[in-house]
Amino acid sequence: MTYARSTFDNDRESLPRMPPWVISARTETLEDVAFLSGAALSHLHVVLGYEPVPHALLRDRLALRAAEACVAFSGRLERARELRDVVHLLRPGDLPGPAGETCLAWRRATERPLTVKALVRALPELQGDQIAHWLDAGQGAAVSRAAMVLEAVLNDAPRAEVSALVLADATLAQALGWDHVVPLLAAGLKRADIRKRGEDLRSACHRALVSSAVDAVRLSTDLARRAAQLKAVAPKLRAKGAGDAVEMFLTQDAVAPAALPLPDRSARRLCDRLVDLGAVRELTGRDTFRLYGI
Repeated sequence: MTYARSTFDNDRESLPRMPPWVISARTETLEDVAFLSGAALSHLHVVLGYEPVPHALLRDRLALRAAEACVAFSGRLERARELRDVVHLLRPGDLPGPAGETCLAWRRATERPLTVKALVRALPELQGDQIAHWLDAGQGAAVSRAAMVLEAVLNDAPRAEVSALVLADATLAQALGWDHVVPLLAAGLKRADIRKRGEDLRSACHRALVSSAVDAVRLSTDLARRAAQLKAVAPKLRAKGAGDAVEMFLTQDAVAPAALPLPDRSARRLCDRLVDLGAVRELTGRDTFRLYGI
């Protein structure tokens, strides 16, 4: 990602917390909430310049949260655990279903640097010129631009909530100079907010970004700590391919042992070893078809 470099050192204890007044302030007017969302996004921008934050992993985990929110908007019951299963237990030729498609769209939107081509890959039902047209609908400051794109897509395609939210986050990233989509809006908006328009929608987007930016900063701090712990135990791993496996844990929300670059038995032993060392967690609570992540 491309972000402003932080002025603090790389000791994870120096990762700054969101100012308390951003979290606790009560807002009544659009001007007030716009000020707070600007402050929250500015702070997140600095935190994202912190080198030990595992950026790809952060985006992947935020993508899961965005997918969970979008699935809930559609009235479906799948939550993070079920969405992980849909994505990671797919076999060649399997259909992911609506919830799985939503999760895959968000993951693909965050994987590659932000371009129209990358967005077409994430949203294959759309054409590149259509995406470019919608991205051009936004004007003004970053959050206003994102809200205008969200409104434009939903006006043209009222049921395309996932596409609208992906493109709104893409617009926000462009406006802030970020080179990847960072999913923020979906997890902060309420279902009723999606039906708002004009100033009401802009206000909802500002409010959503305050809460989502606060959560993203907390998540960044937690992932930086967990990534440091994994890197600290990596030299103890003797299995061939362990270095590549560690890199997968540092970039993906969840990893199945079968996806690791090791023989099946060695992969399962490595995952158990990392759990014993406190470097990764088993995410499913099952005895079989397990998934692991930091």
